[in-house]
Amino acid sequence: MRILFIFHPYMRTSLFLFFLLFLKVSCDNGFVFNGFGAAAKNLRLDGVSSITPTGLLQLTSGTSNVMGHSFRRGPLRLPPPGEPFSFSTTFVFAIASPNSDISGHGIALVMSPTDDLSAAISSQFLGLFNRENNGNSSNRIIAVEIDTIMNSEFHDIDYNHVGVDVNGLTSVDSHTAGYYDGSTGSFKNTTLASGQAMQMWVEFSSEDSKLNVTLSPILGTPKPSRPLLSTTVNISREFFGKNYMYIGFSSATGPWLTSHYILGWSFMMDGEAEPLDYTKLPPLPRFTSRRSWKALATWLPVASCALLLLVVAAVAVVVRRRIKYAEILDDWEHEYGPHRFSYKQLFRATRGFKDKTLLGSGGFGRVYRGVLPTSNIQVAVKRVSHESRQGMKEFVAEIVSIGRLRHRNIVQLLGYCRRKGELLLVYDFMPNGSLDKFLHDQSKASLDWAQRVRIIRGVASGLLYLHQDWEKTVIHRDIKPSNVLLDSEMNGRLGDFGLARLYDHGTDPQTTHIVGTMGYIAPELAKTGRSTTATDVFSFGAFVLEVACGKKPVEHESRGRQQLLLVDWVLDHWRRGSLLAAGDPRLRDEYPAAEMEMVLKLGLLCSHPMPETRPSMRQVMQFLDGDAPLPDLSPADMGYSVLSFLQSEWFDHFVVSESVPSHVASMSSLSGGR
Repeated sequence: MRILFIFHPYMRTSLFLFFLLFLKVSCDNGFVFNGFGAAAKNLRLDGVSSITPTGLLQLTSGTSNVMGHSFRRGPLRLPPPGEPFSFSTTFVFAIASPNSDISGHGIALVMSPTDDLSAAISSQFLGLFNRENNGNSSNRIIAVEIDTIMNSEFHDIDYNHVGVDVNGLTSVDSHTAGYYDGSTGSFKNTTLASGQAMQMWVEFSSEDSKLNVTLSPILGTPKPSRPLLSTTVNISREFFGKNYMYIGFSSATGPWLTSHYILGWSFMMDGEAEPLDYTKLPPLPRFTSRRSWKALATWLPVASCALLLLVVAAVAVVVRRRIKYAEILDDWEHEYGPHRFSYKQLFRATRGFKDKTLLGSGGFGRVYRGVLPTSNIQVAVKRVSHESRQGMKEFVAEIVSIGRLRHRNIVQLLGYCRRKGELLLVYDFMPNGSLDKFLHDQSKASLDWAQRVRIIRGVASGLLYLHQDWEKTVIHRDIKPSNVLLDSEMNGRLGDFGLARLYDHGTDPQTTHIVGTMGYIAPELAKTGRSTTATDVFSFGAFVLEVACGKKPVEHESRGRQQLLLVDWVLDHWRRGSLLAAGDPRLRDEYPAAEMEMVLKLGLLCSHPMPETRPSMRQVMQFLDGDAPLPDLSPADMGYSVLSFLQSEWFDHFVVSESVPSHVASMSSLSGGR
């Protein structure tokens, strides 16, 4: 069989025009995705990213410690050197979390010479980098970050911001998320992790090298005339080292259960991106629970006597359950709804607080491992006894306030529950437990030096956030290895804020008794009874020496009385010229000598008995980062015996005893023990 094609002159003209149109479309560096249902072939997905059945681009899947990437398949060609070019892109995104106060790290629009970011890690780096390459100029990556975590290590301005990153996560420019109202010109804040769809525009022109970033939380409204950010960056073939670039999205969750979505995306090189059609964007999933009542209809024809027996049995079950799950709920607690767990939730999460879910116990109670039934989040539940309800409202208010702390080196306090004579605190679960087990429990493998330095640095970063970078100042008051927990990647995270004190910046914190653990308590605390940031720095100094030396801060004789403080022992080594010999012998000298020396001297400086001599945590971070040298000290400058100082100055009437409780050392317990 033969097929005959007949070309009319008008048909030839039409086909020629169609060919030109096809050539233009195929060569044009532009695209628009109003949803991604039919766009999978045009995207390169890796990690956990996927296209949902409804057409959403889901970068992360609502699970912890995952990352996802999605790049437009194929590179975008850049013009020859010296030729001007521009681009414009707009996209609609949403960040959804089971708990609105806790979310993963965020989303980044990425421009890169490669679409393979598999070397990145899922914690801390937005799925873009890892610990080794973050900040390296060889990355050749430019990103616009939508960041919902405050990380002082990267000098983040807050936990809800937009930033422009070049080769690392320390933004070259950033701004709190929001937009400028077109009618009034006033700035209005926007919560990025609200679960609502928002639109962002990113525009670049090589003529002035300006990258403009604009945000709007309301779909369908015109783009705000004033950009949120306007930053000078170098986007060129010279920067990328190639005549092309890839563009796409990256996201990571860290330890939080979060889903990151892209609903639509439009891009145009050397022109304005085509507007998105909001009517075609896929809907976001809703977190709703539906109950079916069909089973009830099945039982309606049942005889009345059988139904009555069923009702009686059901009432009996309900009564028993109410007694079993009874809890305290005062009127003032309704405002803390999102932070309050029901006892039933926690009972089921921990399988009835069975011994096999017990993680440990201490001065404040027992801690259980659990899995929340509705969200499958792994948690640690601490049961704290409390017989008195006096001051409970203030204490719960403090718990809720602390629950707003968000930092990668702080264990997240998720909420609380009150039942009869106990308070239950719910925290993130840390799979590797507490640091003290790795330092002093010989059944566990010893940490290497790199891990120890990273833990010290992490705790310092967390303390800097508590002392200076959050909206209020938080004094931890009990910094020690047993209160430093290790996540799945062996990062140190400060926990147990049971002793923390909140106070507004600039106020004078007061306390009626000494709180803390012997060996970590600053000497001025016994005289003034006041916990300050300087007393936390003293505890941090003892912590640093303990991590570096593998020894507890207080050594005792067999009769139980104090023999020597670790700080004096390290200082004596320094005085005799053998400072490195104070390092943990299990390290077998496998560490940089200069770094070990710096860490030991930093521990001594932070442990100085005079509070005005101790550095701030910001200075500590500068020392650890190598941004500032340690003060030029000698053993003579540090020539004191902390033990003698304590006994002669402020503790002359008190006996420091090993029997002092590890969680609260009041003046009376200092004098007599128990």
